[in-house]
Amino acid sequence: MPDDLHARYMQATATWRAHLKDCRPCQGSQCCPAGAQLFERFTRLQDAYHQRLRRR
Repeated sequence: MPDDLHARYMQATATWRAHLKDCRPCQGSQCCPAGAQLFERFTRLQDAYHQRLRRR
């Protein structure tokens, strides 16, 4: 069975990177509102995934 948390983490990573590639504000020192939400989701899922790996 595929790991749902890992899949969501990888999708959030891909979505954030795609946004970052085309968004000038996010490439600078401050994210745009949409980019900030995408980055927050990516980091939240990344933290959850890494925490789960440490517990194993």
